[in-house]
Amino acid sequence: MTTTVSFTVDSAHGPRPVSVNYERTGAGAPLVLLHGIGHHHQAWDPVTRILAAEREVIALDLPGFGTSPALPDGVPYTLEAVTPVLGAFFAALGLDRPHVAGNSLGGLFALELGRRELVRSVTALSPAGFWNEPERRYAFTTLRAMRRAALALPAPAIERLSRSAAGRTALTSTIYARPGRRSPEAVVAETLALRGATGFHQTLAAGGAVSFTDDVKGLPVTVAWGTRDRILLRRQGIRAKQVIPGARLVRLPGCGHVPMNDDPALVARVILDTSR
Repeated sequence: MTTTVSFTVDSAHGPRPVSVNYERTGAGAPLVLLHGIGHHHQAWDPVTRILAAEREVIALDLPGFGTSPALPDGVPYTLEAVTPVLGAFFAALGLDRPHVAGNSLGGLFALELGRRELVRSVTALSPAGFWNEPERRYAFTTLRAMRRAALALPAPAIERLSRSAAGRTALTSTIYARPGRRSPEAVVAETLALRGATGFHQTLAAGGAVSFTDDVKGLPVTVAWGTRDRILLRRQGIRAKQVIPGARLVRLPGCGHVPMNDDPALVARVILDTSR
């Protein structure tokens, strides 16, 4: 069941209200899950039940994505601005340095939270920010094309396509290596989430100058990359290891850019091993 929490954050124009929608399940040390651009917290559904056997799992819709409202005026979608928003979210839920796992954009946020010592461990799945300029342009072009396609398709067409494995492949093969495994309902929901993501363009615009270049010290860090990632190429994991020498670099065989659906057991094991 989705819950909403509201809190205030500082901005150039004074305190501003922010609301975030999230789901909380399980018991144990708290673990926060951060999705990628254009997605929603349900991206983690394939691994949530496994994780919840050992962790209190908090999966949220980032501001401007899923069902969470957009950030207020004066709070930009930059790494520097969104990270304190996530810190304020932790505080509002009474979370003292939770473990965190993030995918893509969420992986970038997770690493920055680790760099700022706001979390106890970081698992970053295909995190953004380790690209060179041609790779960044390629990724952003691909994401924009996905967004245009989602906007162009009427909801009945999305529902019709999702009923067949071929249709689910057409809709989601850019992010999943095994798109036929995704349920029709999940494909419809995430395509509509991409279409309705109010923070998409501002996040992409802010990401044009982002490069993660600082080490993350003093806590366990795992960077994991799918061998079939078609958006952020797996060689970027080598760069991540060079930037964060103490990180564990893990290969996710047969997984795409959003690996939680491609191999839930493997992804859950990687997250739990990092947070132990």
